[in-house]
Amino acid sequence: MKTVSRAYDSYSQARAAVDAVEKAGIPSKDVSIVANKYVSAEYADVDDVNKAAAGAGIGGAVGAGAGLLAGLGLLAIPGLGPVVAAGWLASTAAVAAGGAAAGGIVGALVDAGTDKEHAEVYSESVRRGGTLVTARVNDADASRVEAILANYRPIDPVARGADYRKEGWTTFDPKAPAYRPNQTEIDRMRANWPG
Repeated sequence: MKTVSRAYDSYSQARAAVDAVEKAGIPSKDVSIVANKYVSAEYADVDDVNKAAAGAGIGGAVGAGAGLLAGLGLLAIPGLGPVVAAGWLASTAAVAAGGAAAGGIVGALVDAGTDKEHAEVYSESVRRGGTLVTARVNDADASRVEAILANYRPIDPVARGADYRKEGWTTFDPKAPAYRPNQTEIDRMRANWPG
């Protein structure tokens, strides 16, 4: 098994990527999406991670044929706070909120085989308003899934990390203050939100 992860600047890009991966035959149980809470007006005002943790059952079974996106809900991930998410990665990272594991989203990505530097940039991208898509695939399917995800214009983690470092960022900080996007950024993040 191999894990393929990509981060997108907008939810609409990520949503299209998830749809394409599922249509290519990757089961919903092997795909995850983690988005900044601001993608949904319903969750934008939630700041209490304890309230968000109530939705931590996300990632469980979704009705047959419903697809991953039907299971979206709010949960807390250490370092990101409340996020809109579904799938195995979201569940794994949220477990750290209960003290059962260490590392939060970065640790979950690294444990799944993502390069640590990329995991740091992907996590920071979600914190700043992006959306992360991750798929667990057979080694034989990895190149095909990478090509599918590339069709939806993911960020380049090397270039984005360099941009972040120009601003003084060094690494993903789970204790960093919550990111507060402006209305233009919120509108971009909500593009094609299903609600």
